[in-house]
Amino acid sequence: MTPGGAGRASRPPAIGPEQVRHVARLARLDLEDEELARFTSQLASVLDYAAELAELDVEELQPMSHPLPLRNVLREDEPSPQVERDEVLAEAPAAESGRFRVPRILSEEG
Repeated sequence: MTPGGAGRASRPPAIGPEQVRHVARLARLDLEDEELARFTSQLASVLDYAAELAELDVEELQPMSHPLPLRNVLREDEPSPQVERDEVLAEAPAAESGRFRVPRILSEEG
């Protein structure tokens, strides 16, 4: 069966307005009648699709953690030349006593 296919119409509704109203009440949601109808339809579609997926034969499929093959793309950790402190501080908007100077964000009073 395919999503949205003919198999969907032959199934009885998986969820009704009373159940949606009950769940909404548990979640402390006050739904208008049009919202109740819309959410009932949407939840029924989701549950129908979940039922279609449950019908699939996956016995021969291997479990996987991700649908696409992944590989580690990290490079080896190798030392590289360092930039001198004075050179970095020369590019900073403000420096003081060999450190970056930043605006004060907290007062010294506790």
